[in-house]
Amino acid sequence: MSIRISLVSHATTAGLRAARLAADDPLDDVGREKATAVSMPTAERVVSSPGHAARDTADAAGLEPLPEPLLTECSYGRWTGRRFEEVATQEPDAVAQWMSDPTAAPHGGEPLAALQARVVSWLDQAEERHTLAITHPSIIRAAVVHVLGAPFPAFWRIDIAPLTLTDLRKDQGRWLLRATGVPL
Repeated sequence: MSIRISLVSHATTAGLRAARLAADDPLDDVGREKATAVSMPTAERVVSSPGHAARDTADAAGLEPLPEPLLTECSYGRWTGRRFEEVATQEPDAVAQWMSDPTAAPHGGEPLAALQARVVSWLDQAEERHTLAITHPSIIRAAVVHVLGAPFPAFWRIDIAPLTLTDLRKDQGRWLLRATGVPL
């Protein structure tokens, strides 16, 4: 039997619409309305990040997921809730370091290498069944980078829109990216 993981990016929040580095924001009204209207894939197991946006998305879609701490959004430290452009303008060297070195954490939060390690750990624990996971774009990007065996800078070249599906399969010990960015 193979492993299938359907990753769903949570619906919109005010912070996401404003291009701010994620805080633990709830869904905005538009996000809640759209999450209520989507048809989520049917799966044997449903999990979500413990973050508000992921839990709110699951709730609006009528799901009761198990919380999965390994799917928690990256901690952006003192940059949390700030617009990316603002941080890049005020701290260009720190942003350049963060984007080029996955072990760097100039913001005082979680290095992207640690985020990647969490995601890989979660994938390594996947059971032979279909799991639906509602989580954050950064988690999905890290999963895609891992599955493709891509160099880490590819993380910055993957755009995950709200309420989209990324489908991963593992068969015969090898992960495959079956689909990404599929609207629900």
